[in-house]
Amino acid sequence: MAGKLEGKVAIITGGASGMGAADARRFVAEGAKVVLTDLNVDAGEALAAELGENAVFMSHNVASEEDWQRVIAGTVEKFGRVDVLVNNAGILIMKSIEDTTLAEFEKIMQINVTGVFMGMQQVVPLMKAQGSGVIVNMSSAAGIVGQVNTIAYSASKFAVRGMTKAAAMDLGLAGIRVLSIHPGSIATPMTAASGVSEGGQLPLAALNRSGTADEVARVVAFAASDDAAYVTGTELVVDGGLTLGDTPQVYGMMAAMAQQQ
Repeated sequence: MAGKLEGKVAIITGGASGMGAADARRFVAEGAKVVLTDLNVDAGEALAAELGENAVFMSHNVASEEDWQRVIAGTVEKFGRVDVLVNNAGILIMKSIEDTTLAEFEKIMQINVTGVFMGMQQVVPLMKAQGSGVIVNMSSAAGIVGQVNTIAYSASKFAVRGMTKAAAMDLGLAGIRVLSIHPGSIATPMTAASGVSEGGQLPLAALNRSGTADEVARVVAFAASDDAAYVTGTELVVDGGLTLGDTPQVYGMMAAMAQQQ
């Protein structure tokens, strides 16, 4: 049976580990050809080798316009087109407004916001020429509700949410869908420092546990597939019900996690 992404070509940024790697594995399993990009060359090349002929790795700084142009051109040269862009690359710095430096704030915005903007902007002409395309932007539960000690990260993820909606309005008539994904407490190398572990309890989430990268990847694959052909400009929240909770309780949980660092 053909996968739901059969014949599609996808670029997945931050694809060497965590949710990006899970996306790459899921996309290939669903029949897609994948270009996974990252600054971690060793891990990226190893994953591409694991996934076989339907995956290639390209080194990529998402904050570089030249790198974006090179990656998109390389994808077209290798696979002929780009059907899906997953803007997954991002960084997390957990600090309060008082402790966050301007340099740290600008670094997060450069990668988490400007990188997403450039990726969308650079891939649009190609998708318009094709008459179709899907852009999936990775935001966060921190782009739905406020969280303690995430002043820069929350700002970046709310920005991704807003850019997604604006881009969906701009691009809908061209046949291009744009969605944002909002993971909650997902066990990845990036979140390990904040105390999130696979299978760990999360009492403030309705499902009472942290999530896995593959659980997010399954939603990303749905968003990219024709099953979601009439879905655009919206948030797909993958948080086990975390953002359903009482805000002061969530604040307390995040404060406790921050103290464990």
